[in-house]
Amino acid sequence: MIKLIPTTKENWKEALALKVQTHQIHYVPPVAVSLAKVHIRPDGDENEYLPFCLYNPENRLVGFVMITVDQTTTWSYWMNGFLIDRDYQGKGYGKAAIDSVIRYIRGNYPHSKCLNLTVCSDNKTARRLYEKVGFFETGEVYDNEIVYRYVFKTDG
Repeated sequence: MIKLIPTTKENWKEALALKVQTHQIHYVPPVAVSLAKVHIRPDGDENEYLPFCLYNPENRLVGFVMITVDQTTTWSYWMNGFLIDRDYQGKGYGKAAIDSVIRYIRGNYPHSKCLNLTVCSDNKTARRLYEKVGFFETGEVYDNEIVYRYVFKTDG
């Protein structure tokens, strides 16, 4: 299981040191860009930006994710800036992190109906991972990236 720990003054510098593989650099913004969005709010004031460091069971920082929510909706819940550090890739942390994000959204925003993300069309590895977890292409494009959606299962 991956723990979502808020990015704070205690861990932000460690988060800035996270790196992806060289061929992945154009797929995901640097952590610094995600952290800047918390204060700049580029998607509007109704959105809340929640940056998290991703820790493995041994309490090692293995990645980062930004969750963006608009609580006035049932559909505007986004996973942004998601990355697993290059030293921890291929160990199942990506799937475990997505599972943790889904649990977080469901637990904290019970009225939410889905989780969205965007992915570069040529990022085949990420697309396979998202589809394996249960995301599907919506047919929409945002900022030249494909929009994927995970629809939460209803209880009952």
